[in-house]
Amino acid sequence: MYTVRQIADSLGLVAQGDLELVILRAAEPQEAGPQDLAMATAAKYAEGLPKGGAQVALLWEGADWQQLGLKAAIFAPRPRMALSGVTRMLDQGQGFEAGIHPSAVIDPSAVLAEGVSVGPLSIIAAGAKIGKGSVIGPHCYIGADVEIGAQAQLREMVSIGARAKIGERFRAQPGVRIGGDGFSFVTPEVSTVETARKTMGDQGDAEAQSWLRIHSLGAVTVGNDVEMGANCTIDNGTIRDTVIGDGSKLDNQVHLGHNTRVGRDCLLCGQTGVSGSVDIGNNVVLGGQCGVADNIFIGDGVIAAGGTKILSNAPAGRVMMGYPAVKMDTHTDMYKAQRRLPRILRDVEALKKAVFK
Repeated sequence: MYTVRQIADSLGLVAQGDLELVILRAAEPQEAGPQDLAMATAAKYAEGLPKGGAQVALLWEGADWQQLGLKAAIFAPRPRMALSGVTRMLDQGQGFEAGIHPSAVIDPSAVLAEGVSVGPLSIIAAGAKIGKGSVIGPHCYIGADVEIGAQAQLREMVSIGARAKIGERFRAQPGVRIGGDGFSFVTPEVSTVETARKTMGDQGDAEAQSWLRIHSLGAVTVGNDVEMGANCTIDNGTIRDTVIGDGSKLDNQVHLGHNTRVGRDCLLCGQTGVSGSVDIGNNVVLGGQCGVADNIFIGDGVIAAGGTKILSNAPAGRVMMGYPAVKMDTHTDMYKAQRRLPRILRDVEALKKAVFK
């Protein structure tokens, strides 16, 4: 519960009208009630205000709040930035209870700092260390010798394999899996896959063979302020650790293969899959359903549009698209040319007929 004044002051924004009105929730304009903050950050959204009962709205700069029938307004030069602050203030959390639930199983050698909360049926294995103020939700598993920094927030059914090291303010959505074995296998003799990859198509004459496991001796290292969406899967390294840098955010169902290194402040969107031994620089953005081949590097600041398949090294700063990935403007030209093909073929056919005549 906050007053309009408290919200505006917290966000460093200008507010006008009755600043002592109390706000309980945020709502879309057409659904907002008298104690809701209507999120009408553009004129097209404000059209929904008459359908609701909002007294206060978050508006764009220069909006005429009185003409919109409001009693107060907060003005946001950068609406999405303001949305970040508003949602932070009004987030009611998941309702996890403080303290250690009686059904939790905690090894005597595990070390839990002050204020750690552990939910029902969670397991914390031998030698694990959990930082101050962290919340371990229900049905979580924290493996042997795992280290988690302060103020971590683990939702339900998160599992972290042995020896992982995770920084402060880590946030994991339901079903995150950190520290599974890498997908790493080999055949006793050179396989058809190895030959095909080397020759770009020829399988050779190798006989069918069974696959032998390459064990994962590395673990996973995660920096500070990292967030992982639901059902992310992060594989252990084979020898060295798989690494995720400070501030990087992974969307739902992102997969990182063994030995991969992700830099600082990267954004990996939903269902992106990164193969093993990939080096990703800082501030890289991979759109939804991107795929990255193994043993390549992606330079700092690369942006890949959704569905892009990166099969070779990507230099720093490049904006990419397509399968295989090329520069976005090149891909656009290729797409335009492809759409023109039927017309070009018709023209060629007409020219052939004219020449034959």
